[in-house]
Amino acid sequence: MNKYRCHMATPLLDLVAGWEQVQQLANAARADIDELLWRRDIRTASIQVAQSSITRGGADSAALEGADLVGVEESPMGKVLAASLVITAEAPKLNEIWMRAPLQVITGLHTLVAKEFIDDNKLARPRLDQDPDDPLHIGFLPEHQEVPGALMRLSQQCSITKVPAVIEAGYVHGEIMRLRPFAWGSGLVARATVRTVLSARSLDPSNFSIPENGMYESTRTAYVTAIRDFATGTQEGIESYFAWFCASLGLGARAVSDPQA
Repeated sequence: MNKYRCHMATPLLDLVAGWEQVQQLANAARADIDELLWRRDIRTASIQVAQSSITRGGADSAALEGADLVGVEESPMGKVLAASLVITAEAPKLNEIWMRAPLQVITGLHTLVAKEFIDDNKLARPRLDQDPDDPLHIGFLPEHQEVPGALMRLSQQCSITKVPAVIEAGYVHGEIMRLRPFAWGSGLVARATVRTVLSARSLDPSNFSIPENGMYESTRTAYVTAIRDFATGTQEGIESYFAWFCASLGLGARAVSDPQA
C-alpha cells in the first residue's frame, strides 16, 4: 500500500504544536536563527545582509520551480526568477496584515507573483480543477472542492494562534504546498509566507536568514518527500516533514556569510 495518501484535512495547528518531537525540532531551528541574529558582523551590516537574503532566497525559490538561472532574463524562466525576487522582497512587509488577516496575505502574494503568468480571473482565487502547475511533481493533490474551506481554516487558525513562530511557519508552508491552491505559483507563495511569518512573529524581524536556501540545498527530492509526508495527515508524516523543514531553516540561517568577506 502506498503510504502517501492525502487526507481530507490536516490536524489542527495547535494540536501539531503540542507534539513533543515537533517542539524539539522547532527549538533547534529557533536556536540557529537566534545565533545568526546575535552575530555582531551581521547586525553591523544589517541592510546589506537583508538585501543579500532577498536576492539569494528569491533565486533559490525560483530554482525550486525550475528556474535555475544566474540572472533575470527575457525568457519564461527569467520571468519566474523576476517574480520570485519580487515576492521574496515583499513577503516580510506584510507582517502586520498577517497577524489579523492571513488569507489576505496569501492571496495578495499570489496576485503579486502570478500576474504575468495566468489570466486575471485566476489571480488570488482557488483553483477550479485538478490540474495546477506542479513543477516539483509532488502529485497526491487534494480535490479542488476542498481548497476554499482549507484556506479559510488555515487563516482562522493563524489569526489567533500563539504557537511558536517556527511551527506556524512550517505548518503554513506545508498546508499551502499540500493544497497547491492556485493554478500557478503555489510553491512560490508557500515559501514566501515563511518569511512573512518569521517576520510577523518577530523571530527574524530583520529578514536575515535564507529559508529558501535551506530548502534548495536539501535537494528537490527531499523537498517532495517532505511535502508528501505532510500530506498524509498522520503524526508520523507531519513530524517527518517538520524534521525536514526545521533542518532547512537551520541551513538557511547558517548560509548567511560574513558580509565583509
